[in-house]
Amino acid sequence: MRYVQEFRQAAAVQAWVEAIAQRVTRPWTLMEVCGGQTHSIVRYGLDTLLPEGVTLLHGPGCPVCVTPGSVIDQAIAIAQDPQVIICSFGDMVRVPGERQQSLQQARAAGAQVQIVYSPLDAVAIAAKNPDRQVVFLAVGFETTAPATALAIAQAQQQQLTNFSVLLSHVRVAPAMTQLLADPDCRIQGFLAAGHVCTVAGLAEYPAIANRYHVPIAITGFEPVDILQGIYACLDQLESGRSEVVNCYGRAVQEAGNLAAQQWVERVFAIADQDWRSLGTIPEGGLEFQPEFKSFDAHCRFAITGAIALTSVNDCISGLVLQGQKQPCDCPAFGRTCTPEKPLGAPMVSSEGACAAYYRYRRTQVMN
Repeated sequence: MRYVQEFRQAAAVQAWVEAIAQRVTRPWTLMEVCGGQTHSIVRYGLDTLLPEGVTLLHGPGCPVCVTPGSVIDQAIAIAQDPQVIICSFGDMVRVPGERQQSLQQARAAGAQVQIVYSPLDAVAIAAKNPDRQVVFLAVGFETTAPATALAIAQAQQQQLTNFSVLLSHVRVAPAMTQLLADPDCRIQGFLAAGHVCTVAGLAEYPAIANRYHVPIAITGFEPVDILQGIYACLDQLESGRSEVVNCYGRAVQEAGNLAAQQWVERVFAIADQDWRSLGTIPEGGLEFQPEFKSFDAHCRFAITGAIALTSVNDCISGLVLQGQKQPCDCPAFGRTCTPEKPLGAPMVSSEGACAAYYRYRRTQVMN
């Protein structure tokens, strides 16, 4: 398949591995932002091919993982009303909230929870069920926000008064800034998420690179993509530079997708946002523009943001999301925490670091 197979060829991978080995003269620590990149790294063992001392940290780039547990608890609370249908992406229904309950468990108890593949599916469900309130649980980075904005605009055009959105979209660049501002930060360079940049462009990254003196390489998700991004970061670190390099030119343009950005700006405004395990990140998310406030599920159902945290002592997912620990450092990994009975979100999501290690390295980690 074009743009896939040629980026997985062993000869090309080996060439980049050798180039990295020849360029590196000292230890360096990079972080890949996106969970999709984490899965590729673990699946293909790319981190094991790097020179000794070159470390990859797994970042909080899993939208399901960073959705606050309180948002899930709010969705479950709304779902207790028999006149409500909650619509969610598949991964989200299995993620535990602060009270260690999931939407899947709520559905088993009788709540109307439907898995959808697009927010437009939720709009269609609302149109077919005018006597029910339909709530879409909107999560994800800049990649998925345009579709949510379009769904809200479509619902407004159709004058659907029974459709609303429980909003928890997040923005990647502010999270990178918060990680770098930590006094204990070990990150010396970033592999930025290519799909996010496809929509949002590169405008926010130069300021981060300049302020914190870290190179940022925009990368894709195949082995060659990732190794090319690693080389781009290490080359800059070795020469004392900190710039933004687009290594994913076949998909990412500097300005991003202007039409998608316009939809997001029309429906949403930038706002502070809670991230699971990272706390409140300034400008880390989105809120409704006044014109579309009637579609805010918080207003429609008069729900609040704070629900008491239930501590899970064995789960270190917070440290995993911050890149401070690896999944294999967790005492619960593969024992009391599995994809079937997860203690934390990174074991659930198809982009979660714990799920990647469980799928591809469980035997090595647990032996």
